[in-house]
Amino acid sequence: MKNTSAEVAKIATRMAISSREEEEYLKKKYKETDVLVTAVNIGGNINDSISKILERALVASKRNGLIREEHLHEGAIIGATRDALMDVQKRASGQNVGGKIGIAREGEHISVCIFLSIGLLHLDEVVIGIGHRAIPL
Repeated sequence: MKNTSAEVAKIATRMAISSREEEEYLKKKYKETDVLVTAVNIGGNINDSISKILERALVASKRNGLIREEHLHEGAIIGATRDALMDVQKRASGQNVGGKIGIAREGEHISVCIFLSIGLLHLDEVVIGIGHRAIPL
């Protein structure tokens, strides 16, 4: 059964909030249902890390077979990641962050979720952003 864009976005979110152990389990579980997933840790000052975050999402997607090395696929990942970044950057601007990017693809649907913890002295704020694109099979 094909997942909708909303269901693929939920899977990307699940990957972004998973622990390292859960991540490996989820990769195997989703592969059985033809959903490709990956996740990558990120951190640092959000304003200084934007290009690094885009690069990490792109490299992880290629390395794990979610996209092909072609302009259309790479542009979809970059676009979805930028959408997710716009959501989180409003709340994290100028702050140090730590978190994870979760990416999921089934068929034409690809979603990128960014989950971050924002360091504010002894208080921890959390923020989540998500982006979606449709790409050809």
